Amino acid sequence: MRRDRHGRGLRGPLYPASLPAAASRAEKFDALVLDALEPIEARWRTELTRLDVAVDDVPEVREDLPPAQAEGVLHDGAVPLSRLVPAGVDRAGLPTRARIVLYRRPLEARAKDPSELADLVHDVLVEQVASYLGVEPDIIDGE
Repeated sequence: MRRDRHGRGLRGPLYPASLPAAASRAEKFDALVLDALEPIEARWRTELTRLDVAVDDVPEVREDLPPAQAEGVLHDGAVPLSRLVPAGVDRAGLPTRARIVLYRRPLEARAKDPSELADLVHDVLVEQVASYLGVEPDIIDGE
């Protein structure tokens, strides 16, 4: 057993990895995204087979991008909350799948509590899936 350099105790995690309290904020957000995506995917499974969902911490904000590159971005003011990246070809010439990228930090900053964050993530996913499928968000949500 090793003590830390100041002699204050053993080094190691506070909680065992099997407990929910041991999960990082990023891991909790990933689980929240999966929970929000589950009912959408259950209803639209066949239409979403060629769509990926990803999470980034923060968006890359560049002023020099032309407006065509800013398409598919869901904004709150000047800050992007998510982006729909269409299918295409990467730099190596390989085909890529369409994907929705959610930006964790801007979404967390806009929510006051975990339930509001869950609602916000759900709303953003509904908006982006609707944009991907070319339908109204109310249709995706089942209203």
